Amino acid sequence: MTDIASTGAVDEFPAGMPELLDELDALVDKLQTTGFTRLSDTEVDDAGIRIEQAIARLTYTGNQQIVEADQRDLPRKAGYRSVIDYMKHRLRMAYPGRRLKQTRATATYPDATTGQPLEPVHPTLAKEFADGRVGSGHVHAVMDVLDQIPHAVDHDIKVAAERTMAEQAVNLTPDQITDAGARLLGYLDPDGTLADDTDRQRRRNLYLNRQRADGTAKMAGTLTPELLARVSMFLAVWAKPGMNNPDDPESPHGSIEDADPEAVAAAAERDDRSPSQLNHDALNALLKAVFEDGMLGKSHRGLPMQVIVKADLNDLVREAGYAVTATGTQIPIPDLINLAADAQPWLAVFKDATAVPLYFGRGKRLATREQRLVSFARPDGESCSNPDCCVPAAHVEMHHAHIGWVDGGFTDITNLTPACTRHHHMVGNQPGQFTTRIVRDGPDEGRATWQLNTAPGAPPNPERINRRPDIPRRFADHLKQVRDEIHGPEPESGDTPRLQMRQIIDLRNATPAELVVASALLDHAYGGSGREGHRPFEVRR
Repeated sequence: MTDIASTGAVDEFPAGMPELLDELDALVDKLQTTGFTRLSDTEVDDAGIRIEQAIARLTYTGNQQIVEADQRDLPRKAGYRSVIDYMKHRLRMAYPGRRLKQTRATATYPDATTGQPLEPVHPTLAKEFADGRVGSGHVHAVMDVLDQIPHAVDHDIKVAAERTMAEQAVNLTPDQITDAGARLLGYLDPDGTLADDTDRQRRRNLYLNRQRADGTAKMAGTLTPELLARVSMFLAVWAKPGMNNPDDPESPHGSIEDADPEAVAAAAERDDRSPSQLNHDALNALLKAVFEDGMLGKSHRGLPMQVIVKADLNDLVREAGYAVTATGTQIPIPDLINLAADAQPWLAVFKDATAVPLYFGRGKRLATREQRLVSFARPDGESCSNPDCCVPAAHVEMHHAHIGWVDGGFTDITNLTPACTRHHHMVGNQPGQFTTRIVRDGPDEGRATWQLNTAPGAPPNPERINRRPDIPRRFADHLKQVRDEIHGPEPESGDTPRLQMRQIIDLRNATPAELVVASALLDHAYGGSGREGHRPFEVRR
């Protein structure tokens, strides 16, 4: 087997790498402009195979660059806190975590003492990867299989398993590798006697994936026997047909042990849910009960332990569109209306007047619950304000963005911005840290800018704002522009005749305080006595 360590391009061409990369760019340009239209069927097929092999080989070479950058501490020098951040932002990698795991398994690292290259963790797999006979998907499939080998298995058996799976990966698809791996694992431990609690604890996980476009999300996990026993018992008493059915108002809620048997039987006859839907609705009912009983505690990062939702008034009126929660979940407006049926709403009042105390000066250092709620209600308040972050409001801290607390900054709503713990701790005046401020005027008034500090003498980085919250508004602007281009601009509100409505507000039995409030509201809405004749109201005293 070829020694991976002796084939690294860095060792063989230490001074020629930039020139080689220039040649690679020129060659790729030629490949893109040449095209495949003049090739025969056989040549097109062969070109596809060779291109995929080249992609795999270049990926392996790129992994060695990651090793070199990590060894030289380039991520920190470039202003990043970790090699993951360096890979994500500097190298523009889509899945840096998976790529780093792949690198650590197949790349050649130097010995910490001697500096001599060490054999990769999976040397046979690394050889096939370097030669382009397997790609990234195959590498990860093999790694997933090898990670499932019980730790009690002898070392020589693990080495043989790695060579076997790498050999199989050359001719199998990633899905087939998974199937082959299951057979190998069964052969290694047919009775399951080698797996113990260490392996079970190592494999436990629970994933809540990102939301899809329709608002749903996938949950997956590996449960320990202890959690499995609890979940199974819970589903046995909550996920029964007829129980906890959100589409049936007569369906009993909670445990079947506490429900009326006749009501359960009648609801079960109407119940057409699948077993998986029964499980889903049971979990939803359990969490609803947990929230209502206050079992989660009184607050989390200063926010009440409730489902906190922000919605546009126009969307609520037309019962369409999406709202967003403090945890970053998008909820369709019709579902929000059902969810809020038993809720106690807060009303956020902007801009110049509010009964909620939002300005504390130096009297407080930490933001209050009211300040956090108002911050969330801002147009960009549903996540960390750092432009590279999407941590939702439920998991952020309040950062004194314009003037830091240690520098005399006030705990006023006009000086606060949401920031996740990681980015909050990255604020400072050193290279690789961030300088922040609050925009005081213009369309971005009230929003925080983040500027990554550079080393002395280096060109400054630009100030940046988190633009993710602008997407719905920008889409609406673009849609209006497109419609104006196609159909012409819509008439202004004053250009079209309106129906004249007249409403009588009877204040004959009102208290003096009610009269003052009603008069102030009407004057504010319709411009005072100078426009008395334009009020669509008749006030009777």
